Amino acid sequence: MAAKGMTMRGIARALQYDPAYLSRVLNGKQQPSERLVELLERLLDAGGSLTAPATEGRQSFVNSCEADIRHIRDTISHLLEHDNRYGGDAVASTAVQVLRVGKEKLDKDEIPDELHNEYLATVAEMAEIAGWLLFDAGQQEDSRSAFLDSHMLARHAGDKPMAWFALDMLAMHSIEHGRPGEALRVADEILSDPRTPARVALLARIRKARALAITGARQPSLNEFALARSALGGSITTRDPSWTWWVDDRELTGHEGEALLVGGDPSAAIPKLQRALELSITSDTNRRVNLYYSVALLAAYTSARAWRECETTLLSIPAMLESVASGRSRRRLRLTLREIMREPNSPYWLSDLAREIAQTLQPPLRGTY
Repeated sequence: MAAKGMTMRGIARALQYDPAYLSRVLNGKQQPSERLVELLERLLDAGGSLTAPATEGRQSFVNSCEADIRHIRDTISHLLEHDNRYGGDAVASTAVQVLRVGKEKLDKDEIPDELHNEYLATVAEMAEIAGWLLFDAGQQEDSRSAFLDSHMLARHAGDKPMAWFALDMLAMHSIEHGRPGEALRVADEILSDPRTPARVALLARIRKARALAITGARQPSLNEFALARSALGGSITTRDPSWTWWVDDRELTGHEGEALLVGGDPSAAIPKLQRALELSITSDTNRRVNLYYSVALLAAYTSARAWRECETTLLSIPAMLESVASGRSRRRLRLTLREIMREPNSPYWLSDLAREIAQTLQPPLRGTY
């Protein structure tokens, strides 16, 4: 450039390239495209001196990006294994860190064209995992942002299964945090698409039923659950995304119980939640899920003022708390213990037990999105 008496901005104008992009290339902060190298060769009459180093640099660039994709996928596997055993609190910050780095590379356009969609899809999955872990850890605004990121990235990558997953997680988040209208809109969007696979549609019906229960629409909620249950047995097809494997009788029964409980009918909710816990204990070694349904059942017993059943369930919980760090279940447990202690008709022996367990609970760890 100096020999030709040309400036960076002059070259950018001549080649019709963004000066900021060209500046990053010339300062070694971004790899040039093959097209840019060819144009620079001709413009500067470089006689091939740019092509060989650019080719070598580009291959190194591709290799580095492939390594990044492998790292993100390995991290996802590790985070999922930890979450399944213990809960998301301790690892949410790790997920956020990996997601942030991945998004920064995308924002700076530092991904080779041939790996762009694969990288987008991988970061979309990382965003979904981060959203779930943040949700479990109680960082709800950050969790929602991560789910929205996952949906956007998956759509840009053309990854429909991950886009559906992100929408399902967004609906779950909306139900948990008092936005039934949003959950209904998401569920209806999924159900209105004739290309939606059967089990994805089944999940959307479950989310819709839960949202309807929050609004007080008991019978429409029960109708949606009935449709979901009728579809459960024959819903597995080759078109179903791999992430839908966990939708089973336990999951559906548990959601039915939760909907009945939020609808003010703990007596009807109790047998559903009892069944979900039984299925969890007999068919799953996932301690986090066992804790979730135990706490849900405790909440139902408390609402029904079934004090002896509360005691039995409470006595089973401390052992699970020793190995499971799920912030979601611990937060719900705190609220239920507080309700037991504040209830005027609660037996003194149950209030004392609730107080003793409450004192053992520690606040969840926090990260930053």
